[in-house]
Amino acid sequence: MKDETKMNKNKEKKQQIVASLTEKLQKAKAIVFTNYQGLTHKQLEDFKKKIKTMDSDYVVAKNTLVLRSLNEAKLKIDDEKSIDGPTGTMLLYSDVVNPLKQLAKTIKEFGLPSIKIGILDNQALTANEVLKLSTLPSREMLLAQVVGGLKGPIYGLHRSLQWNIQKLAMTLNAVASSKS
Repeated sequence: MKDETKMNKNKEKKQQIVASLTEKLQKAKAIVFTNYQGLTHKQLEDFKKKIKTMDSDYVVAKNTLVLRSLNEAKLKIDDEKSIDGPTGTMLLYSDVVNPLKQLAKTIKEFGLPSIKIGILDNQALTANEVLKLSTLPSREMLLAQVVGGLKGPIYGLHRSLQWNIQKLAMTLNAVASSKS
């Protein structure tokens, strides 16, 4: 009887973990699976705190629970063996680039965690593709570049039209000063 109660509690706990992870996976815009082995607990907690401020989560759960959550969230991984071993799941909810920059910074600083695979818009990404995403400018910077690109031709037209008026005014001024 005691063993049954313990198994039921374990099963309930696992079901709660799967439900929570499924909800997070459905909400996430991008997912990155990493091997966190080798990082100290403090380093891992610092990383979690830093990406938490960027509307992201880092979850460590058993691979079987992660795979079950992926199935329930209707997300597919081409090769389920790619997440073998110790796996941490990074869930990116709003901005994708800034948390990936933090991940790249942590990798550069400690040499860990290593990226296994990523998922962005239901497309599988390799470790190199995930790191390439981290080199993109932030969303705000991209928007500023678009606005600057749109404003450039307008300012150029304004300057060219203004120059003709200024040239006419300088010519009239020169003519007026030469007559007096």
